[in-house]
Amino acid sequence: MGFPRGRRRLVLGVAVVLLAVAAVAVIVHRVLAPAEVSTPARGAYPAAPRPPAGVVGRLPVAPLIVDGRLRVYAAHRQVYADRPVDGRHRTTPYWSYRRWPAELTGVVASGSTVISRWSDGRLVALDASTGRVRWRADGPVPAASAAVIRRTGAATVWDARGLFLADSADGRTVLTVTGNTQASGVEVSSGRELWRTDLPGACRSDLGTTATGQLIGLDTCAGPALIEFRDAATGVVGERWRPPSGPDRLVVTPLGCRTGRSGCLGLRTAGPGDAGGRGWLLGEGGPLAAPALDPAGATLAGDQAVAVVDGVAVGRSARTGAELWRFAGLGPAWVLAVQPGRAHLLTEANELVTLDPGTGALLSRYTLNVGSDGTGWAPGAVSAEDGYVAVERLREPVDPNGDDQRYYLTSEAVILAAT
Repeated sequence: MGFPRGRRRLVLGVAVVLLAVAAVAVIVHRVLAPAEVSTPARGAYPAAPRPPAGVVGRLPVAPLIVDGRLRVYAAHRQVYADRPVDGRHRTTPYWSYRRWPAELTGVVASGSTVISRWSDGRLVALDASTGRVRWRADGPVPAASAAVIRRTGAATVWDARGLFLADSADGRTVLTVTGNTQASGVEVSSGRELWRTDLPGACRSDLGTTATGQLIGLDTCAGPALIEFRDAATGVVGERWRPPSGPDRLVVTPLGCRTGRSGCLGLRTAGPGDAGGRGWLLGEGGPLAAPALDPAGATLAGDQAVAVVDGVAVGRSARTGAELWRFAGLGPAWVLAVQPGRAHLLTEANELVTLDPGTGALLSRYTLNVGSDGTGWAPGAVSAEDGYVAVERLREPVDPNGDDQRYYLTSEAVILAAT
């Protein structure tokens, strides 16, 4: 005996609905389920070029120069690279790595290892030569940030908050990762977690690492601000220090860093509004006063303090304050950035002047102009790495609250130069 015709129709209708629901569920799962897509490199790893000093080109996004061979970029949910490093424009990705639904929050590089940090705390290390995953690890969830992430992604690749590199005494490179409630140390070569510790919250923040392998933290949780030095390889806090007769509230700026805020040779402390600014050298002992770094415009390049005073660049011994050299004829100018062996100055006319910080010798000098863009712009975020300088160009007058179209000079807002 079969089903009556009406009941057969009802059963058939229910079956069709169930199949449709199942199909939708499969589609939703595929679209919304956590996933990663890795597109490895198909060509040979490029050699490191030696371009002549001058403007290389312009880019729509901020490049992280990796291994002197690639440019690595950040998107909302993607990290990707292009080549050649001295290409005039951005090109088709050499490799790409994408995650969903997590968001990319920071990127750093050590040699040929590119490490990305994601909003769920995941750390993913990629081989720069192939784009393939070297390791994955779970780190502290990033602290919420009020910083505006604009279309160039400069804040993600040039100033990755809570993501720093340090060289330990035994020769290992350690990635230190901090959030609001936890910090950890991860061995870059393997992804192995070396330590993890709880933190008191937003009243404490990490600022960078020293050249001697310490994580620099600022603690304002109880009483006057303290600067904390934590061993990056073990997580053990060594010294908790504050400047003698320093203000209760501190603004701390790392100086002379090898890259970004990592491997820094000194720091500058000041009160609100730059009150009582003082410079310090960092080493195996406690911070050592360096009056040559006291002025707000001074910075550290190797062992030298470099500043521009009345249109003259002056290099002094950071340790003794003795004047070592002078370079005149700049007019209004300031120190834009430093990197090992180079101090980069920017004039009012947007000339990039690169000096040897040890001798004051001129390495290169040219106007930062490309195409018909002109020089009527203000500098924004800056990165100096592997002999290159990249600068965001902002529309004048600068409107920090404007949208990206108003904020940036052009759609290709980043100018890249070889020095």
